[in-house]
Amino acid sequence: MTLTNFLIGLPLMLLCLVVQVAVAFWCVRHYVRHAAPIGHGLLRGVAPLIVATVALLAGTLLQIALWGGLFLWLGEFAQPYDAIYHSAVNFTSLGYGDIVMSRERRLLGPLEAANGMLMLGMSAAALMAIVQHMIAPLREAAGGERPRRR
Repeated sequence: MTLTNFLIGLPLMLLCLVVQVAVAFWCVRHYVRHAAPIGHGLLRGVAPLIVATVALLAGTLLQIALWGGLFLWLGEFAQPYDAIYHSAVNFTSLGYGDIVMSRERRLLGPLEAANGMLMLGMSAAALMAIVQHMIAPLREAAGGERPRRR
């Protein structure tokens, strides 16, 4: 039973990794290509970051839907809403526990949670790379000084 759950969950984890890498890579490239030079207005400077954030969120929602679809396909839930809700709770590691899967498939929940933590961490890393790219020109314009330690 445990091995079966891993054999079911691992391919979906790999698919989520492909989705996450593709979205994160696109977001960083999009930001770098569309970043406005310093002094061209706040909205113009922040708009590519907003687009990247929304794209990363859409990628996360797609991954949650993929896991929910797996749960539906396995017959764990009768309604798509319940499958996606359960998936979102797992993916975000929220863990309400108000809806649980059958004993045979319950191990898929922690697998999805581990997958979600890794994918959300990758989203945070992509956003951090973008913010660092935003800050670099400001630091250079200020004379390249680094903050002093006390």
